[in-house]
Amino acid sequence: MADAPPAHEILLVPAVGQLGRDTLRQQCYDVRIDVFHHEQKFPLDTEIDDLDETATHILLRLLPSLTPVGTIRCTKAKDYYKLSRLAVLKDYRKFRFGQELVLALHNFVRSEAQQAEEHDYVKIIAHSQIPVKGFYNKFSYNPEGDEFDEDGAPHQKMVARLILADTSV
Repeated sequence: MADAPPAHEILLVPAVGQLGRDTLRQQCYDVRIDVFHHEQKFPLDTEIDDLDETATHILLRLLPSLTPVGTIRCTKAKDYYKLSRLAVLKDYRKFRFGQELVLALHNFVRSEAQQAEEHDYVKIIAHSQIPVKGFYNKFSYNPEGDEFDEDGAPHQKMVARLILADTSV
């Protein structure tokens, strides 16, 4: 049986120009740098990119300490959303915080797409590291195309089609 997760909150980092964005976004960066650079040895200069400035960032913090332990990023392209930079500190992965972050991103995408009066579904793309493809399969992401190199590690494009409308009628 898994340990009960510690008290925590999931926040949508304020949008560009809103109060608190820079501080909370930096907490997202700190988690990502710890996971991707320190733990997984990806180059530091690849961690922060030109998408970060306008991306939607979601942060998971412990309560009451407000210690950041997880993050995920969402960007919008013309006809899809992209899930990227999912990171949870190693000591906290046993609490399934990665799952909570993906679901939070899905809720954000669903809400934004419905407000924009998108079609019946919206496409979400992720570039999964090969060892964690199974994690994304649990959320109905399916592999598309061949494996490819991204920042020196093998990845797979994974695609989900998130249903927006009630199709049971």
